[in-house]
Amino acid sequence: QVQLVESGGGLVQAGGSLRLSCAASGRTFSSVAMGWFRQAPGKEREFVAAISRSGTVYYTDSVKGRFTVSRANAKNTVYLQMNSLKPEDTADYYCAASQGGSYYYYESYRYWGQGTQVIVSS
Repeated sequence: QVQLVESGGGLVQAGGSLRLSCAASGRTFSSVAMGWFRQAPGKEREFVAAISRSGTVYYTDSVKGRFTVSRANAKNTVYLQMNSLKPEDTADYYCAASQGGSYYYYESYRYWGQGTQVIVSS
């Protein structure tokens, strides 16, 4: 069992930055790939970024060059640094622990956090 708790969301102006954190319970954190997804009102949950056990990172095209995913295994924490935020980044952001499969697909993740809200004003 893995429990995930996100934090760091909030209201920010366009062009600003936020850093999301996801704290994980369990001793197997370092052996699990982690992902970030987001869901805007009225839209489906979409892939944002992922980081493998070895630290390889993956991003959706719309956030490349602006977002950075990282992990601190000693702290059982994964981060999402978000820079140059745009109003279209407004969504609830979720971290998730992979159970195998493609990092880009919702179905590849077994455990999910409760989400943290990000609102980017124009």
